[in-house]
Amino acid sequence: MCDSVRPAVHRVVVLVRHGLLPIEFGIVHRLFGRVRDAGDRPLYEVLTCALEPGEITTDTDVTLNVARGPEAIDEADTVIVPASEADYGERPHDPLDPALAAAVARIPPTARVASICSAAFVLAAAGLLDGCRVTTHWMSAGYFRAMYPHIDLDPDVLYTDNGRVLTAAGVASGIDLSLHMIRTDHGAAVANEVARTTVVPPHRDGGQAQFIRHPVPRPERSATARARAWALEHLRLQPGLREMAEQESMSVRTFTRRFRDEVGQSPGRWIAQQRLDRARQLLEESDLSVDRVAAEAGFGTGASLRQHMQSELGVSPGAYRRTFRGAFSRA
Repeated sequence: MCDSVRPAVHRVVVLVRHGLLPIEFGIVHRLFGRVRDAGDRPLYEVLTCALEPGEITTDTDVTLNVARGPEAIDEADTVIVPASEADYGERPHDPLDPALAAAVARIPPTARVASICSAAFVLAAAGLLDGCRVTTHWMSAGYFRAMYPHIDLDPDVLYTDNGRVLTAAGVASGIDLSLHMIRTDHGAAVANEVARTTVVPPHRDGGQAQFIRHPVPRPERSATARARAWALEHLRLQPGLREMAEQESMSVRTFTRRFRDEVGQSPGRWIAQQRLDRARQLLEESDLSVDRVAAEAGFGTGASLRQHMQSELGVSPGAYRRTFRGAFSRA
């Protein structure tokens, strides 16, 4: 790709505070830092800032030396706030610390803003979550509702996307949210390549339950893995619940219960997401017609695919292809 048409580098600024959870800080740098164009040039610039430059404590026995202060936020395209130990407790950020309030106030009005885990309390205290559907760690949901009853909290999902403002439920869901933002910016193929090189799942639906009450079984003991693999190979045949249950020699009722225990969502919701992912991949990587893409992904007709993409992504297949066609070559 020549420089004249090279996508602009998107600046991601991570605002860290004392009591930082290092894993959440590392997720952002690792995933956004892996996105490259065809010339192996980064498509994101990831910077770290603190309320004051200097040593930042973490919830481990290591510290972080941060060279930049909050002024780094001024030119940000995306600001991500990981959690801190200060976000826990009965009434965190009540009121918001003046230095933290001043830092959040520097976020440009056009910048995307995201919180990970209980950092949602920071955005809520700053008024950035008013009118939004949000999430936070399920263990903090009761405190959040008590402090912000006017905010639409959904503690049962991995992340939420309100356009400009996004929230992730906790720790590992920061991976899902970061990949979702990369997918939004550069398409599914680029996000999948980042996930592949980082050895993480390429996609977990934002609506998937964040808290599965039953222990996740070991792969060799999975009761539904064979059915899932079979379904992915036969998406174009529109596999149904009964057919999937038959792959595991189970009743539909038993299969549905075990599937939800292992995957965290219903078989129907999972199948719908796999079909959509397959359609997006084909729109990005092939020249197949919309009707053919719909058939290959198991939607049956182009009209059905258009309806699902408009409902889930807010765009038509044609608009999606025009936006992301060729994005795979940049991965």
